[in-house]
Amino acid sequence: MLTKRFLILVLGGVMYLTVPGLSQSVQIKKEYAATLLQLADVLMALQVDGEDHKDCGALICKNCNVLHTRAAEAVYPFALSYKITGEKRYLKAAQNTASWLIRQQETDGSWKETPEEWTGTTTDQLLMLMLAHEVISAELTRQENALWLASIHKAADYLYKVMKPEFASINYVATTTATLAKAHQLTGTERYRTRATELAHRTVSKMDEKGFINGEGGRGLGAKLGIDLGYEMEMSLWGLGLYAKITGDTLVNNRVRNSLREHLYFIYPDGSLDNSWGIRSNKWTMYGGATSDGCQALLSMYADEDKRYASASYKNLLFLRRNILPSGLIGYGPQHSEVFKTQPCIYPTFTKAKNLALAYQLEVKDSRPYAALPSESKGWIKHFSNLDVVQVRTKNFMATVTGYRYKDQKAGAKSKYMFRPNGGAVSYLWVEGHGALQASSVTEYSRPEPMSFPEAPGVKCLTPQISYGDSLGYFTNLFEFDARLATITLKNGGFRVEATGELKNRDWINGGVAYHITYTFSDEFIEKKIDLTYHDAFPVVVITEPFIMQPGMQVKKESESKVAISGGKKEFVFTTDGSAKLVVGRDAADYWTPYPAVRAFPVEMEIAPPGHGFTKSVTYRVVLKK
Repeated sequence: MLTKRFLILVLGGVMYLTVPGLSQSVQIKKEYAATLLQLADVLMALQVDGEDHKDCGALICKNCNVLHTRAAEAVYPFALSYKITGEKRYLKAAQNTASWLIRQQETDGSWKETPEEWTGTTTDQLLMLMLAHEVISAELTRQENALWLASIHKAADYLYKVMKPEFASINYVATTTATLAKAHQLTGTERYRTRATELAHRTVSKMDEKGFINGEGGRGLGAKLGIDLGYEMEMSLWGLGLYAKITGDTLVNNRVRNSLREHLYFIYPDGSLDNSWGIRSNKWTMYGGATSDGCQALLSMYADEDKRYASASYKNLLFLRRNILPSGLIGYGPQHSEVFKTQPCIYPTFTKAKNLALAYQLEVKDSRPYAALPSESKGWIKHFSNLDVVQVRTKNFMATVTGYRYKDQKAGAKSKYMFRPNGGAVSYLWVEGHGALQASSVTEYSRPEPMSFPEAPGVKCLTPQISYGDSLGYFTNLFEFDARLATITLKNGGFRVEATGELKNRDWINGGVAYHITYTFSDEFIEKKIDLTYHDAFPVVVITEPFIMQPGMQVKKESESKVAISGGKKEFVFTTDGSAKLVVGRDAADYWTPYPAVRAFPVEMEIAPPGHGFTKSVTYRVVLKK
């Protein structure tokens, strides 16, 4: 066994270094272990101690002032930390966590996701309890073993009765395939395996032709539809993969393998996970999701099939580490400390810890050679026609343009899934040697799950957009869920993306102004030409381009057609053709967002309605200075 002291000595010099060269290899299991132990220590420090205390073993969340039952999923990271180090304090923490979790179990076998009433997370709690039992069962007393097994049976019976797509979002169904397969393996109860297979096949039946799973959004007449890349990479696909590994189901395994090949494109060169466009992007943190587990479990499970998977896992781990706060908790994004005065909820910390515990246990090799990711190759464009999402990679820029057409027809504007960026907007813009220059946030911020969404009154949307407001309301391309996207590869090596639609309000009703965006992506600049057609309204239209403010950055208006963006790792010049009024910094203090936790600075262009005719256009560029 490795002692924790040994791990620190071995890894202390490399934990926060950049990715090794292509000829080098990554000590992948040690990297997983290092961050796992770091997070486990933070969580253990939050644990209620004292055997006489009624909540002994619970984890305190100072942000929410509540004992989250889901936080007891830390039982598995604690157990695995004991396996790695041999230190008894981790064993005690795992035993106390499990004892507390068992005491919280409802009579029907479920656990409520306190402080809420939702019980679908029972699958996550049960799976972690079983994985922990597998690791430390030999260390439990006969009485403890009996209590654990009785609780496992009750929870598995509950999931057997209730879990299906009509009951829960698809990530819970996918996870339950692994949970019930593991319950069958542990207890020998055959009906658990039978139901696991039924649910697994039902889940993969909801995959589209590229392997993206429908089932995270609102309900139609029964089950849910809608795709979210984050929950797929951090929850659903590893659940299905683990089920297939336990049961030997080759059909499901092949579907996951094929799906992962497509999903790999959404790991950006710096390791950030691009869920800017997904229907649950309201919790996007840039390293992943705030309440989903993480991509390491999935990528480590299939690491033998493609060298790039371990590399993607490692790069995302490095990016995740940049989001660990001085307190040791994981924040909501790269600038958490700058936009929040309070500590985050413990959800990101324990979910990522359990993911790393899984990754450590599923990884079969100590080291992996580093292989370049798709996003590290330069000079390509990829149109995910199944999603209406485009990715572009030039020498210096990488961008995502989204027109993902899912609509929650039943709930409409009341749906929490319908405030994601859309309409052909750039939802993520990354620059080589600089990092994120732009990133999306919800069009209107709300708190559909008060526990998970911090208060943030007055925050502005960070997604680049075209909009106007009048007596009839607020209209923007971000509410256009029927935009048409097209791509062109230019002869000079650049790329063009075109998006066409109408400016609409939150109820998806046309306001009377149509738009056509022509993006030109080159190695040194990004150009946007926006053509407006005024057919039933003649308002002043505003184009807003917020830029993420990394430490030291400044945005300064130098003329009526030029803005300098300086002080960061790279320097940029924003130029316009002079056909719009340039406004810099209006309401700048409001341009921040909880998810991802970053702050931005706005550059706006005001376009007056045409004095004659019915069209207006503006062209502008973001140029990377050499």
